Parts: sequence; structure tokens; C-alpha cells
Amino acid sequence: MALKKLNTVLAAAFILFILWFGTKYILSPETTAPGFGLPSWPSGDGGGFLVVKGVRDVVLALVLGILLVTGHRRALGWVLLVEAFAAYGDMANVLAHHGSVATALGVHCLTATLMVLNGLLIMLETRNAAAAPGATRSAVRLARTRP
Repeated sequence: MALKKLNTVLAAAFILFILWFGTKYILSPETTAPGFGLPSWPSGDGGGFLVVKGVRDVVLALVLGILLVTGHRRALGWVLLVEAFAAYGDMANVLAHHGSVATALGVHCLTATLMVLNGLLIMLETRNAAAAPGATRSAVRLARTRP
């Protein structure tokens, strides 16, 4: 039971963090963007591209939130694993464009790695529940074939 509580707290923290960060990009992209780690930002009317990042983050958080609230814990674990690629992608983007290595590793890589850890812990927590339906179906099939 302690693992489930830990996983729930971690997943809720990720949801709130991603939602908060995405909302900041939507509401004030110019002040939020320098913390991303890239050395320069789009000039002129480039703020629209920053809002796109904010919308992406809000959607990622909402998907996780729906899975958490509806109790689809195994799916939540899988989605955390997949969504970590967005944060790893942000890290790669910062590094590829000669941005801040500290931000790339300390923010994006750390976030992604913690998401992977949380996803794997949820998969561990739900492994017996995932095995049970298959075992039940096998038992039902076996019972049907016996006279």
C-alpha cells in the first residue's frame, strides 16, 4: 500500500508541475522561456512558438491527470514512460543548440528520469493486477474444457 501512495504522490506532483510550467508558457512566454536553457530565442513574433510548448505541456499533464483520477494506474505507468520522451527531447534540443548544460541535465534530464522511475514503480505496483486477468481467463478456459 505504501508503494501505491508514493506513486500517487509522485504522479500528482508531476501533473501539477507540468501543468504549472505549461500554463506559465501560455500566459507569459517571454518571462518563462529563458529558464528553458536555450542560448537564444525567436526574434520578432516568436512568442507563438513558446505558447505551443505551453499547450503541449498542459495536454501532457491533462492526460496524466485523467489517468490518475480515473484509476487507470497501469496505463498511467505506460504514459509516464512515454511522456518522459518529451522531457528527454527538450534536453536533447537544449544540448544540440549549445544551450545550458546545467539546465539540460538538471531540469530536463532529471525530470525525464524521475518520470521514468515513477512509471516503472507504477508498473511494478500494478504487475500482479495485470497478471490476474490473464490467469482468470486461463482458469475459465480450463474449467470450460473439463467435463
